[in-house]
Amino acid sequence: MLQRSKKRRSTLKGEALSTHPDTPSALPVTQWRDVIEPRPGVLLAAAGWIPEHPQAVALISHGHCEHLGRYGHVVNTLVQAGLAVYGLDHRGHGRGNGARALITDFDRVADDFHCLATHARSRHPGLPMVLIGHSMGGLIALRYALKYQEQLAALVTSGPALIIDDGVSPAKKAIGEVIGRIAPKAPLPRSGDGECGLSTERYICEQFGIDHRNWHGATRLGTVAAMLDAAEDTRNRFGEIRVPLLAMHGADDTTTSPRGTELLHAGAAGMDKTIILWEGRKHEIFNSPGRETVIDTMRHWLAERV
Repeated sequence: MLQRSKKRRSTLKGEALSTHPDTPSALPVTQWRDVIEPRPGVLLAAAGWIPEHPQAVALISHGHCEHLGRYGHVVNTLVQAGLAVYGLDHRGHGRGNGARALITDFDRVADDFHCLATHARSRHPGLPMVLIGHSMGGLIALRYALKYQEQLAALVTSGPALIIDDGVSPAKKAIGEVIGRIAPKAPLPRSGDGECGLSTERYICEQFGIDHRNWHGATRLGTVAAMLDAAEDTRNRFGEIRVPLLAMHGADDTTTSPRGTELLHAGAAGMDKTIILWEGRKHEIFNSPGRETVIDTMRHWLAERV
């Protein structure tokens, strides 16, 4: 269900979407903003950026604790390449409603995304559709593909949350999962030295910290429990994934394990699959030194398939 449709002719500029410094030159597009209500009481802010003559549709699924607005530089590149780009803030994230950063069912979130995909397809009938997911959004993208891959022309994952518990003892994991189900809002005890794992560029971490649309509180145990369950089930079902796949990961990522992407690439059943482990990059490969190369590599890979 869509509410309060807003559409206007505008110029796509990086500062309208993101404070990222590497935004390209402005390009006229039509912006679309709306509120999606996938089920009663769930309201999700959605947006789209549509060039005059799109050749394909790209959906962006953002990661944990963040929001769609952090992908302005990615949107710019895709729009300039002739793709209509759509995305939303997941439930509990950004401008979406619900308990902050709490997701207890990743298949429901994938179905939320299907509402957006259905709307985008109705606006662009006949155009191929691709899905790009980062981190938690990569896991959501894979859950989506397991259910709706016949409607996708390609799938791109960036640091998907397929293995997030490396180094955690089985006992601690079991206790955390039990607490997460009983008290889903309970905080995950912090560990580590507080070093930012997003990027080797400190300003990316600083920007994340001052962005009021990000969640800066503790990770919810309910989200962790649901993520672990969804990740395990997804790993067991890699053989069902047949859609053309570009699986990318920062080789130095300590937030989600690159081993998950290696297993994904090895296990996916499709013949058209590519893996790239970006050396010297941490979790956010779209926000790392040489990000232009990462985004342009994705753009070229997509262009060959749509």
